[in-house]
Amino acid sequence: MSLPSVTPRLAWLLMACGLTFAPGVARAGGVEVIPAKDRITIRVDGEMFTELRFADGPKPYFYPLLGPGGVMVTRHYPMRTDAADEEKDHPHHRSLWFTHGDVNGTDFWAEGADKGRIVQEKILEAAGGENSGVIRTANRWVTAAGKAVLTDETTFRVIRSAAGRLFDYEIVLKASEGADVTFGDTKEGTFGFRLAESMRLAQNKHYKGKPGGHILQDTGVKDGETWGKRAKWTAYSGPVGDKIMGVTVFDHVSNPRYPTWWHVRDYGLFAANPFGLHDFEKKPKGAGDLLLKAGEQLKFRYRVLLQAGEPEVSKLNEIAAAFGK
Repeated sequence: MSLPSVTPRLAWLLMACGLTFAPGVARAGGVEVIPAKDRITIRVDGEMFTELRFADGPKPYFYPLLGPGGVMVTRHYPMRTDAADEEKDHPHHRSLWFTHGDVNGTDFWAEGADKGRIVQEKILEAAGGENSGVIRTANRWVTAAGKAVLTDETTFRVIRSAAGRLFDYEIVLKASEGADVTFGDTKEGTFGFRLAESMRLAQNKHYKGKPGGHILQDTGVKDGETWGKRAKWTAYSGPVGDKIMGVTVFDHVSNPRYPTWWHVRDYGLFAANPFGLHDFEKKPKGAGDLLLKAGEQLKFRYRVLLQAGEPEVSKLNEIAAAFGK
């Protein structure tokens, strides 16, 4: 059964009645996309890859996020609090997400009673296949007072690849509420990950004295020098158990202000942020503001590779070039 517009509640009812929502479950060896009451699960070649969770927080987010071999590359907190090796800081760092810290003056990046919320309103598509799978959703950005500021359409597309776990993340932001929208100049944004604790550049107390992670950009800038720098891609890699895992995010050539700046920290925060010029380059406050006029829309596209092993510059440049085309 395939429907063009399905709410999370209706998707759950369809599943409860034994009906298949969209061509979601692919044959063995492909990509399975499985809707449920509060999440959509994605499996690749029979292995858990990730879940889009949209019912237990102030924004939709992807958790867990597993690389090849089922290795976890993002931390558990705040979704779980029982991981003994994790710092319990920044509870708004939910594995993988897209938000921003200043949208018409409302903070959607942090969480709390006075912060903004992103509400998933519809599942537009949830489909699996032999070589790819897709989730497409409609969302509304709402202030603490309940006023809608903008809407978005987000697409998460998984691509089977010999290089590792590969996916594209696309978001179309729409000034749909009859007013202009300003994305403010702040480092607190925007397309973000919080990586596994053992991958951190600066290890926490649990991993003190053990090998840590590394950060690399296509420009050759490394480790602690990468924060606030512009780059076409950034790779963050480090140990998880007895393996080395890597996460690389590629900025698309069509994105506003390409190549983007990177809010990438030594404690495992990893975010592409095209708005934070004041913080990143010490320019006057507001230099990074981006105005979206009423009725207009803005698109951002990113490609992400989760891989086993250290990143290889030549291969990452090949992926970047293919993505750019």
